[in-house]
Amino acid sequence: MTAQNNNHRIDYIEFSATDITSTKAFYATIFGWKFTDYGPDYVSFEDGRISGGFAKVQSMPGNGALVVLYSSELEKTQNAVVRSGGTITKPPFTFPGGRRFHFTDPNGNELAVWSDT
Repeated sequence: MTAQNNNHRIDYIEFSATDITSTKAFYATIFGWKFTDYGPDYVSFEDGRISGGFAKVQSMPGNGALVVLYSSELEKTQNAVVRSGGTITKPPFTFPGGRRFHFTDPNGNELAVWSDT
């Protein structure tokens, strides 16, 4: 599937974790997930159908998983979020593999949007 076909679709799910090592052991043992480490504070996973990651935190936030959508035009999507009543909570930043930003929808749900361009 091309990047354009993935535009604005759920592409990645990110969870928080206070202990990356035990989190990896838990999901690998029970569900057979495969992991790729990106330093001591982040690990990505693949379950065979969808991918996601675990970001190390000191304490668990109250909002649970972070749903990450893909955009072929990050700035255009960011502008549309703001125009439609969303609030940018983390402006665009670079990470290995691309760039992304976080926002809350009008109900307060936090999501992220990433792009590989």
